[in-house]
Amino acid sequence: MPRYLYKAINENGNSTSGEVDAASVELAKNILGDRGYIPVKVVEENGVASGSGLMWLREKLTPVKTQELILFTKQFRTMLRSGVPIIRLFEVLENQTENLSLKKIIGQLLSDIKEGAMLYSVFARHPKAFSHLYCSMIKAGEASGALPEVMERLIYVISHEYKIKSDIKSALQYPVIVLVFLCVAFFILLTFVVPKFVNIFLNAGLDLPVPTKICMFLYQFLENYWVLILGGTVAGITAMIFYFKTDQGRFFLHSLLMKIPVIGPLFIKASMSRFASIFAILQASGVAILDAIQILSETIGNAAISKEFNKISERLEEGHGIAGPLKAASYFTPIMINMVAIGEESGNLDEMLEEVSNHYDFEVEYAMGKLSEAIGPVLTIGLAAVVGFFALAIFLPMWDLTMMVK
Repeated sequence: MPRYLYKAINENGNSTSGEVDAASVELAKNILGDRGYIPVKVVEENGVASGSGLMWLREKLTPVKTQELILFTKQFRTMLRSGVPIIRLFEVLENQTENLSLKKIIGQLLSDIKEGAMLYSVFARHPKAFSHLYCSMIKAGEASGALPEVMERLIYVISHEYKIKSDIKSALQYPVIVLVFLCVAFFILLTFVVPKFVNIFLNAGLDLPVPTKICMFLYQFLENYWVLILGGTVAGITAMIFYFKTDQGRFFLHSLLMKIPVIGPLFIKASMSRFASIFAILQASGVAILDAIQILSETIGNAAISKEFNKISERLEEGHGIAGPLKAASYFTPIMINMVAIGEESGNLDEMLEEVSNHYDFEVEYAMGKLSEAIGPVLTIGLAAVVGFFALAIFLPMWDLTMMVK
């Protein structure tokens, strides 16, 4: 039977360590629990070193997905409402979680909690798994004593964000696939099909038409300069990726996207929905207005709009309400500004923001449907243009060849 080395906390709250024989890690933890110990770390005596590298690799290859984060938050909220002690709560979550990265993070959360750290601070130590919004909501719930209610709102925010992103990905999946296959077909026809026909036409002494000459020019250009083209493409894409990761690059990209017809209004509506839903949750959770603006600036997901929050914060510090600074800022729609103004006057700002969020959810869904409908004909026209171009490049000289034979 395997032997496990453990570190635990005894009934007096003191640290203790030792060995225990068990068939698995779970049984070893159960044995320690029966002894009145709270397991902190349990590892197999033989094989720790041999499996550590593989375990590290598996953890790196299994990031924390949004669905797993939602499930973790739901389980957290349920046990919290049931009155489960916080240490026991994290122990259960650690045992039940299958994702290796999240399991390791929960273990670190448990260890930090046992050392007496605040709940907010232990979550904030893992920014890759828990966003600034997530940690701020935990902090607000911890300070107000209404953590289960705040967790409920947090689940709504994460689920809401996940649904919008999934809808956008689903809408873009079909056109992306079509464009990829269109590019592959264009490359194959240009490099393998057309040149073979051109050799036949040239040997017959035909005068090539313009579409065929264009194809041959592109083919020769690719054949002679493919190294430069490939290197330039890779270098350009790499430079763009690094540039768009910078603050200036993100600001330029998001500003550009919101100026593109059809796509721009969609991005603005999605940002307004995100702003309204998160702001409503923060208001209902008792987060101060300036703190809420700071959180929104970091979680809105749009660098151009985030930059406007700096101006909004400055005006709020001067004693202005929220509606006026929003009106002076860019990108905020009249509906958003008017509803916020009504909410301020009536004292129901969070309710008004929820209404705006629901409205823009519908607008985004409707716009995505219209965009999907518009993309189909555009792709069909593009496909017809490519097929027609290559058909002319091949069949025009073939027609001349046929006439010559006759």
